[in-house]
Amino acid sequence: MTATERAIELTQVAAKAADERQATNLVGLDVSETLPYADVFLIASGRNERMVLSIAEEIEDKLREGYDLKALRREGTDLGRWVLLDFGDLVVHVFHEEEREYYNLERLWRDAPVVPLGLDEAAAGDSAPATE
Repeated sequence: MTATERAIELTQVAAKAADERQATNLVGLDVSETLPYADVFLIASGRNERMVLSIAEEIEDKLREGYDLKALRREGTDLGRWVLLDFGDLVVHVFHEEEREYYNLERLWRDAPVVPLGLDEAAAGDSAPATE
């Protein structure tokens, strides 16, 4: 894995924030060897549009509070179906469950190493990656 320690730390903070808002199917992928602009993708799902927006907002709040870090770009907050938050080394994708299944980023990035999220499995619920 070649993602920086800071990118992994930010990913774990973001994953914990998402988990606190009941995000499901959390997956961290080290994309640093393939992409020049990011080290890690964090992918999460919400059951409805309101939940997707709430998860994204909580991630932004925690990274702003703990690291004084603001998203460089935010996309998808108008519909709440797929919110993308670009923090530089970390790019967060918060999907509505239907969009997550349709776009299936895990399949596209199946060769990327998984980044440990540091979540307690019992507390994280169904945060294990989907398998095909």
